Amino acid sequence: MLRSSRKPYKSSYRLNRKKRPFPWLWAVLIGIPVTLIGAELLMRAATSLNGNSAELETYQGEPLNITAYRLKFLNSAGEPYDGLPNRGRLQVKHNPLMGYRLVGNQQSEFWQINAQGFRAEQAISLEKPRDEIRIFVMGGSAAFGQLSSSNQTTFASKLENLLNQQVSTQKTNPKKFRPDVLPYYADELAKAMALPPRIRESRYRVVNAAVPGYISSNELVQLSLQILAYQPDFIVLVNGYGDLLVPSNQEGTDIPGQETFLTNASQHFFTNLSQSFQDWVYQSYLVRGFQFWVLRPHTTLHQFIPPADNQETLLLHFSSDAEELKLRSHRYRSNLQQIARLTTSANIPLILALQPEITSRNPKNLSPREKEILAQLGPTYPGQVKGGYAQLQQAIAQVKQGFPKGLTTLNLNETYSNFAGEAFQDAIHLTDEGNTVLANQLYEAIAKQLLVQPRPYSESATLSQ
Repeated sequence: MLRSSRKPYKSSYRLNRKKRPFPWLWAVLIGIPVTLIGAELLMRAATSLNGNSAELETYQGEPLNITAYRLKFLNSAGEPYDGLPNRGRLQVKHNPLMGYRLVGNQQSEFWQINAQGFRAEQAISLEKPRDEIRIFVMGGSAAFGQLSSSNQTTFASKLENLLNQQVSTQKTNPKKFRPDVLPYYADELAKAMALPPRIRESRYRVVNAAVPGYISSNELVQLSLQILAYQPDFIVLVNGYGDLLVPSNQEGTDIPGQETFLTNASQHFFTNLSQSFQDWVYQSYLVRGFQFWVLRPHTTLHQFIPPADNQETLLLHFSSDAEELKLRSHRYRSNLQQIARLTTSANIPLILALQPEITSRNPKNLSPREKEILAQLGPTYPGQVKGGYAQLQQAIAQVKQGFPKGLTTLNLNETYSNFAGEAFQDAIHLTDEGNTVLANQLYEAIAKQLLVQPRPYSESATLSQ
């Protein structure tokens, strides 16, 4: 039997049918994006109905107050830097001399910045009114009031209230304070001197000129180029911690990553791509909602201390090298000496205060949250800070020796040792209650220099009253 050499017939329909993708694959490819889009729309609608749109709109995977206080760096043209995180709300603009400055006329639910870039609701004029005494607070994030619930809860604002309340009380109840002229008779003189002294009756204005991330180098330039023009009557400088974090080969704090941008173009390019992708992902309400309501990272602790990038890199900024620590403290001392020289020549009293830090707390008085903060900082942190603060205290003492007049020094790190309440929100930033304690201590230091000395009794003085 002859076999046919013909091949069995196979229709083109069958061949084409085999080459087509499976129907379920098409369903998956189309269904996933459609499902995600639908879920995103539902999430936005639900968020709007629940009244959480504004809150979720600003949510960036961390506590809302941290995002509000995180710096957003802008270039000279006022545009964000490519490759730098863009989620912060507190805008700072590049400045060739000061590194950067706070952008004027901006606000959030936690802070308000006036036209001059100071933390205040009202603008301040260069021309000082006759009846106004101006006190400028300078420093970094702790002096700025990082993580405070509002402008009014910072120690600068509370200090202003204390001074003006004292003046108001003196005017309302003059007999409860020492008189302008002391009485003649000894028994009346003793009673008069037993009364509390009065401070100069004026209108006090405390201006919060601090900038998060600043160290003594930035503050020196800021004082000479900006602050002195406002004719301050007092300068209160609260700093120290930041100088321990910045390497000695850096003059001060600047826009982060600029050197990398200039010297490593490929790394800058990939960093920019990565950052752009992260920003795009965080536009999704699904991502934000999952983190906000499920993961709930806004309930966790954060070490949020400029110029450290985050809590994981904070310890990397400290140096265990004794020579490097010596160089950083030398930079601090040198800058303080120049600041003291400027204020002394301008006849402006300077209060130099070493800022408080959490390891100074008595362990018996720590709140549960503060214990968690210390545990998060790790076992090596207390020793590093203790060594650094010893160097800073020595630097301040040396500056005081060179400027015995017009310079008051305070070690605020001892303020909270036996404080019964919760003082710290992280390693250096105070709670609202902690800011109240600090305001009281600064008030005592300033009030001593504002006391009105009564004139001794004389017949002519009595007749003139």
